[in-house]
Amino acid sequence: MHIVYFSPTHTTRQVLEGIANGVNNMPVKHIDLTLSSPAWEAAPDEITLFGVPVYSGRVPAEATRRLKQIKGNQTPAVVVVVYGNRAYEDALLELRDIVTEQGFIPIAAAAFIGEHSYTTSDYPIAPDRPDTNDLQKAAAFGAKISELLQEAKTLSPIAVPGNFPYKPLGQKPPIAPTTVAEKCDQCGICVSVCPTGAITLNDLPETDASACILCCACIKECPTDARVNDSEFIKEKSQWLVDNYSERKEPEIFVE
Repeated sequence: MHIVYFSPTHTTRQVLEGIANGVNNMPVKHIDLTLSSPAWEAAPDEITLFGVPVYSGRVPAEATRRLKQIKGNQTPAVVVVVYGNRAYEDALLELRDIVTEQGFIPIAAAAFIGEHSYTTSDYPIAPDRPDTNDLQKAAAFGAKISELLQEAKTLSPIAVPGNFPYKPLGQKPPIAPTTVAEKCDQCGICVSVCPTGAITLNDLPETDASACILCCACIKECPTDARVNDSEFIKEKSQWLVDNYSERKEPEIFVE
């Protein structure tokens, strides 16, 4: 079994690993699309799990570009999106369609919740998720996939929620995380974890806002808390999410 993921803040990877834990007696190989775009082709008898985060109800454009380097040969697949407790909208349908176009047969699907990339101590949005309960549900989903593979005589594409045409991709404002100079020790971790190469290290890390996708990996990984989102846009968006989407949502699973 292969697990293929774009996961800047690791929540999507955690969910896929939880699902894989529930699939019996299969070695797992990782194909991490977060920092590179490796070309790879699956064999017909290899189950492949695909996972991406949800950005504004869609598959991130950068993830889409990298997924299109992956090819299937009528290979059974599972598609999973991870969202920050608001809504996944058209992302699951879009991921299913991308995977299908690449030669896979999506036989099961799921939407899980992960800590929102904007989460801070001041703005807790699905903090610490996926949690133990989520990962238990992921493993149970993996067990269902295992049963499906053993029992199904033919594999057919799974139906999932969503609309086509997909919702329009929003325009990201020209903003990016900034660096608190007195906290930065110039370790370079932010540079190494940025999935788009938007950060360069000069006297301090500098970010190209046009290349930044606001995944916030640099903030989550900074060991000295020197990277911050200090724009009013992010603060207002974060407060809106806290005010309207703090009630816990649970994973949704689609398997026949």
